[in-house]
Amino acid sequence: MTVPNLLRDGKLRMSETTLNPPDFDPKDCADLLLKWLNRQASDDAIAWIEDRIQKIPGGEQRALFLAFGMAPRKVGKADLQLTEDDLKQAETARPGWQPNGWTLDQTARTLLLLSYPSTDQERYIETLDQLFAAGEVGELVALYQAIPVLPHPNVHVLRAAEGMRTNIPAVFRSIAHQNPYPAEHLEEGRWNQMVLKALFIELQLDPIVGLDQRANTTLMRMLIDYAHERWAAGREVSPELWRCVGPFANDTAIKDLTRVLEKGQPLEQQAAALALSQSSKPAATEALRKHPELERQLRNGKITWSDIASQLSSAGG
Repeated sequence: MTVPNLLRDGKLRMSETTLNPPDFDPKDCADLLLKWLNRQASDDAIAWIEDRIQKIPGGEQRALFLAFGMAPRKVGKADLQLTEDDLKQAETARPGWQPNGWTLDQTARTLLLLSYPSTDQERYIETLDQLFAAGEVGELVALYQAIPVLPHPNVHVLRAAEGMRTNIPAVFRSIAHQNPYPAEHLEEGRWNQMVLKALFIELQLDPIVGLDQRANTTLMRMLIDYAHERWAAGREVSPELWRCVGPFANDTAIKDLTRVLEKGQPLEQQAAALALSQSSKPAATEALRKHPELERQLRNGKITWSDIASQLSSAGG
């Protein structure tokens, strides 16, 4: 009974380097943001937004700072309602951009950032730095979410890395979840630390863009060490941890996965089986053969990392 090896068969692409950042025009993103706001925000809110984006291009920092702070009061904090077509347009405007989950105030704040003149890169970055330095939690979330669509994408790497050091979960999520920028720009060490921190603060891995493509041997070893620490302390290990282990599993990792396969809870067993299926090592194949029902589910596509993440969410994990 053969289970497809996703890595060997080319269905799971791995890289130890950054993903290729796409070329995009921030104006296309700004046009979409304004379109979405026009469709959902109140007439008063739209009038305020249009007034602000006419004044901000003059380059007056104070006008941007005041508008940025006032956005939640002026447009509200309702969820941004996006259709499948909207998300396709977002992908076309900026490949990898995932604005689903944004709110109206976050949308307005991003539009304000895109309305500020950016031709002078040094001044634009200086202005962003001031917003980051003075930002409260809601403002920081909007700023980090906006990074993928901002001008001068190559100069935001250190800022993104700083966002990963935060102790505020909402701010960390804004850079780690549904954000293509880390996968495109962070070198391997910073990327690995981001993934490990997500597990440490008990955030899910599935919303991390590029998680499978950026998996690497060093990260595998870090995750195995982390799993051993958790077990030694009598604590549970997230089933999602094994997602970045399987394709690069060494002998120690395969022994750990076999242990989970034999003694874990059902969802943990599914994750271990899926991780083992991504390894080309004979020991991984042999471990799976002892569990024909899991093999059958894998072969029929009944076990996926997204399904495992969904089950964790439903269970509150």
